[in-house]
Amino acid sequence: MTTPDPAGPAPTPLPAPTLLIVEDDPAFGRTLRRSFERRGYAVASAVSAAEAEEIARQTRFDFAVVDLKLGNDSGLAVVQMLHELAPETRIVVLTGYASIATAVEAIKLGASQYLAKPSNTDDIEAAFASLQGDATVPVDGRKSSIKTLEWEYIHRTLVECDFNISEAARRLGLHRRTLARKLGKRQL
Repeated sequence: MTTPDPAGPAPTPLPAPTLLIVEDDPAFGRTLRRSFERRGYAVASAVSAAEAEEIARQTRFDFAVVDLKLGNDSGLAVVQMLHELAPETRIVVLTGYASIATAVEAIKLGASQYLAKPSNTDDIEAAFASLQGDATVPVDGRKSSIKTLEWEYIHRTLVECDFNISEAARRLGLHRRTLARKLGKRQL
């Protein structure tokens, strides 16, 4: 006869939270992946919109981290696709240059949060956990500079053109090379 274990049955482990990382910078994507895997996440990675869609059609994810600019692809299209496939997925958008226009569009398309790079795993996990807005965030009266306003206008036009530089240059009344030079000075 066996005696019952005084500690009781072992608890059933919870399934690992699932995470999709969509990042075209291989080094940064690898770093994020390793960091989240060490924290117990089951992680899948994609480097393009097409690859992200292929993976997302096979697996539902609890969380997603999406880079705003994926080579020639727009991370906003990825956010929209992920939200349509699984509205419960908490999506955080990362970008090298945060603009008001893309932040608004990302949230409207289904992102939960929008973070400027460099962001680390702690920042991203905090964004995943943030379920509501924060009404205590200070509203400062600082005016935007003309350069910032110009950059936001250019970025908003790029979003409207789905990051097609030729079309954005046409709408802005700029030569394509002039716009490319301006974009080269500031990271998207």
